[in-house]
Amino acid sequence: MRKSMKIPTQVMPVVSDPVRAKALIRLELGKPSSLLRSRMPNIKVFSGTSHPDLAQRIVDRLGIDLGKVVTKKFSNLETCVEIGESVRGEDVYIVQSGSGEINDNLMELLIMINACKIASASRVTAVIPCFPYARQDKKDKSRAPISAKLVANMLSVAGADHIITMDLHASQIQGFFDIPVDNLYAEPAVLKWIKENIIEWRNSIIVSPDAGGAKRVTSIADRLNVEFALIHKERKKANEVASMVLVGDVKDRVAILVDDMADTCGTICHAAEKLLEAGATKVYAILTHGIFSGPAISRINNACFEAVVVTNTIPQEQHMKDCPRIQCIDVSMMFAEAVRRTHNGESVSYLFSNVPY
Repeated sequence: MRKSMKIPTQVMPVVSDPVRAKALIRLELGKPSSLLRSRMPNIKVFSGTSHPDLAQRIVDRLGIDLGKVVTKKFSNLETCVEIGESVRGEDVYIVQSGSGEINDNLMELLIMINACKIASASRVTAVIPCFPYARQDKKDKSRAPISAKLVANMLSVAGADHIITMDLHASQIQGFFDIPVDNLYAEPAVLKWIKENIIEWRNSIIVSPDAGGAKRVTSIADRLNVEFALIHKERKKANEVASMVLVGDVKDRVAILVDDMADTCGTICHAAEKLLEAGATKVYAILTHGIFSGPAISRINNACFEAVVVTNTIPQEQHMKDCPRIQCIDVSMMFAEAVRRTHNGESVSYLFSNVPY
């Protein structure tokens, strides 16, 4: 079996001036894709049907072509996948997000992993920007399933050797797997967006809409050197919030709500009202995974947000058309860099606190 060749590392000239050094790095990264293609042998990237745009952005960044795959459904709605090129001895990456028709997309991912594995791929990595069933991560009441653990078992049994995902609902989900899991963070891209788009960010306060997101919010607040607040909420049942209590002072400040995902948007819309009642001048919402199901779009349109910012771990084109307040941060470069570093056996920890150029 062929061994995966490493991309040769070029020796960069030593430059003392930081401005010239940055320009030189940008010049290196801006070289033609054909050069990168010749440097990345033994790698294949395939896309499922859930988010082909993100997969295309990833391969464009890597300077390689998207692998050929045909996905279709039989008349009884069984999923059929045909890998259209040889993967023998290759390092395979399959991009499939947990969005849209989640159950069909998950099944499609499992079949693609298995198809590559039994076709003698040397390693199969599932790139899952938004991990499906991540909210069902604990037994919160009697006879409740832990579906996230079941999904982890299914991926392992299908033949996945490695998982790359972003902002898991609970970091402990990594422990459901017996294979390596790289949980990337949207935080560096979020910090970049805040500094570039919110003029008064130095007079802002970072707010978590629930106690579970306190760690995420304190990390962002520390890096921006601003204060944080949190909202304590009680739910009567799923997707319905009973009561909210604000802990922290937001008066005469720009409030930035930060959460890992928004589904029906009931929580963040109630939180925005609470913040304005408490004296906040403006309210922004920044979310990693914008699911926006059910009445979410109409709620955002009727709410008092300056902007609702999401990443493209889930396709957002239609949501942005339906709601002009929704803005999108592209995180494809983070996944592309994670794929490149994984393929070359390099550390990905740089991506936990930096956005690649």
